[in-house]
Amino acid sequence: MLEKSLAVKSYEILDYKQGDSFYFLKIRVELIDRSVLYIREFVSEEDYNYSFQWQKNGKLIVRWDNAPHHKNVETFPHHKHVGSKDNVRPSKEVSLEDVLRIIEEKLKR
Repeated sequence: MLEKSLAVKSYEILDYKQGDSFYFLKIRVELIDRSVLYIREFVSEEDYNYSFQWQKNGKLIVRWDNAPHHKNVETFPHHKHVGSKDNVRPSKEVSLEDVLRIIEEKLKR
């Protein structure tokens, strides 16, 4: 999927663990506009925990995640931080494919 995205310049797998019924993955992706996407996923039969953090020059653009911190958000536990960690907005559950599609659209503009 990363290889096929027009937004991806390169990527590096930072961590990968796999067991009989789970995997954990951390990847750093360099994008064509010099921004960076940090991917963290834990997938098992019982859980799907994710964080996709897109940033440029160390500043947050958007982070989508499902950490259960923001119980007041209508899409709890799914949410996104836009521009800063304090700007929390509703978000549906997203996959890496969804995030790459969003980034590709924004980079086309």
